[in-house]
Amino acid sequence: MITLKQVEALYWIAELGSFEAAAMRLNTTQSAISKRIQELESRFDLEIFDRSRRTACLTPKGEEILQSARQLLDMRDGLLVQLGAQEAMFHRLRLGVTELTALTWLPILADRLRKRFPKLEIEPEVGLSRALYERLADRTIDLIIVPDVFTDPRFSVTSVGKVENAWMYADGVMPARRGFTLADIAQQTVIVQGKDSGMGISYSQWFRSHGIDTPRTVVCSNLVAQIGLTVSGLGVSYLPRTCLSHLTDQGVLRLARTTPALPRIHYVAMYPSSRPADFLGEVARLSQACCDFSQLVLQVS
Repeated sequence: MITLKQVEALYWIAELGSFEAAAMRLNTTQSAISKRIQELESRFDLEIFDRSRRTACLTPKGEEILQSARQLLDMRDGLLVQLGAQEAMFHRLRLGVTELTALTWLPILADRLRKRFPKLEIEPEVGLSRALYERLADRTIDLIIVPDVFTDPRFSVTSVGKVENAWMYADGVMPARRGFTLADIAQQTVIVQGKDSGMGISYSQWFRSHGIDTPRTVVCSNLVAQIGLTVSGLGVSYLPRTCLSHLTDQGVLRLARTTPALPRIHYVAMYPSSRPADFLGEVARLSQACCDFSQLVLQVS
């Protein structure tokens, strides 16, 4: 008889591209995954994977079987949801977030996830948006929360919230007035996030759309370091306004209002469109409910 473990092995090998990746996804060994496929092939006297290739490549017959395997696993997942046992299906969530999310509302989301899925093991990874996106594409991470700068039909996207940034600077960097043009900002040393940062990508595109060139820049993709450089008077920078209000209230940093103002950065949850979409969709919805960039977990001063 065919087993669900064999079907899962077939599905995840095809989905992730290797026996090793499937073993990691299913929390077992590569030899166990190989044995499940060998038993399946031997039992029905067929070849599912073309072993002449360096990567796990399905044979034409394997492609046919994969379609049925998807349907079978979807039916299994649907039955578990109907039985109210969805939390039993998922024991691990590899969650990727950027630094700002980790410093603000990630603890709230982690608490909600633990309550919703008591047996869930959360494996967080904090990184730059592009690196997280590449991990998602490699299927070595399950869901990422990043600025909305990537378009990829392979992934479902759920809007979770937005952050308001403002130009900030220390005393002596610019004149003590509140109104500036973008040209005024461009004449300063501008501390920016780089091309691997979702926020850096978004604002770089925005600057270009307004014909603004910043000849003197300091690239810093670490948010805490970016704040430190700005407080040190080494330039003007765009920083999250609300969660750093304690610094502007205390006069450590000044706000520079510009015309036009900085656009808000929209954050999204991205995850594979294929199964287990119900679970990841629920994680995305919880992220939307928890998203709050207004307060740092630890005060940066």
